[in-house]
Amino acid sequence: MADKKFLLQTKPFLVPTTDGKRIEEHFGLATTHTSAYSVAHMLAPPHWGEPFQKPEFDEVTLVLRGKKRIEMDEETIDLGERQSILIKAGTRVRYSNPFEEPCEYVSFCVPAFDIATVNREDE
Repeated sequence: MADKKFLLQTKPFLVPTTDGKRIEEHFGLATTHTSAYSVAHMLAPPHWGEPFQKPEFDEVTLVLRGKKRIEMDEETIDLGERQSILIKAGTRVRYSNPFEEPCEYVSFCVPAFDIATVNREDE
């Protein structure tokens, strides 16, 4: 890769999950050993949710289809198709899809998503 000007991702890493959410990491720690950023394509099933977390990275979410709920402190935002949001590092946040339709979205994290720095609360 040192002398190439690009890296075409044709085999994203399918992150193992137990909650029905599909996560395909295109660039990041698991695929390209990139720690500066990560890019993942996600599919959250209806009625999916995860615990609150306080990540040590910025995260941009871009919804492609459906809706995604984002809870921060006293504020709740329902992000719709073609909408995006930046959640700054250190924000206590919870992501979910309490709706009837799946939510397809792309997540960009800077620095890269790392389970050791997501700081999820106990469920």
